[in-house]
Amino acid sequence: MLLLFVCLILGTVVARFAKPPAGIVPGINWWVLNVALPALVLELIPKVKFDPQLWFPVAAMWLTFGGAWLLFGLLGPRLGWSRQRTGALILVCGLGNTAYMGYPLIEALHGKPGLALAVVADQIGAFPVLASAGIVVASIYSGRTPQPGLIARRIVTFPAFVALVIGIVVGLFGGWPALLDGVFTPIGATLTPLALFSVGLQFKFHPGQRQLGAASWGLGWKLLLAPLLCWVLGVATGVGGLVLTVGVLQAAMAPMVSAAILADEYELEPTLANTVLGAGIVLSLITIPLGNLLLGR
Repeated sequence: MLLLFVCLILGTVVARFAKPPAGIVPGINWWVLNVALPALVLELIPKVKFDPQLWFPVAAMWLTFGGAWLLFGLLGPRLGWSRQRTGALILVCGLGNTAYMGYPLIEALHGKPGLALAVVADQIGAFPVLASAGIVVASIYSGRTPQPGLIARRIVTFPAFVALVIGIVVGLFGGWPALLDGVFTPIGATLTPLALFSVGLQFKFHPGQRQLGAASWGLGWKLLLAPLLCWVLGVATGVGGLVLTVGVLQAAMAPMVSAAILADEYELEPTLANTVLGAGIVLSLITIPLGNLLLGR
């Protein structure tokens, strides 16, 4: 946990006082997404033992996004929100930061077994939601037409998704030789410090008076109501143990950085998206450990 705070604060301090070189954030993100994350997936997925309950972390990601779409789709017109504001909240509060924040937080709380389940929730749950339903929502609320071919191409060519497929096949044949496993481990280990450092570099929090109400609704769903509904679903269907805990905690993660970028790309009130993102990151550093304690009881 100390490593997470240090990397996050270091990124924030560097962005504010050290004048980092232009392009540092895209460069770090490229390494994390295209090298460190696939290496981590290749290391962990072959070691995941099949469990009938593994559907739950994936379903929790879809429930979080679907619930946000239903809630804000109904709430927006009643509160006089613009379509751009409604679309922004669906994206940033329906999609969690299950990789950049989720991996290091889950590993800090539950070690490698928890991290392996976090990868399942992220790669089979959150990422496909972003690349499919997330694009559909962004298109609808910005007035554009979704392109199914582009959506499918984004999913099947994403490096971590390719690594996921390879990892599943390798796991069926008994896993990697020790020599290769020793290569993936240190490369994947760079994800945690660099991801949190990148989040710190991008941290912005400039709430306006007109944004506070919408941001409160959004964070109330993302950090409280969504994980509570996922917990109810898990308990009602007999899911327990670490699978239940990780699924609920991944549902409770701060808003996804990529969702805020997508909102900006589709002109869905990016200032609100960044406000919710920044506030969610700070609050989740408190709510995730607290939620973990409650789940342990």
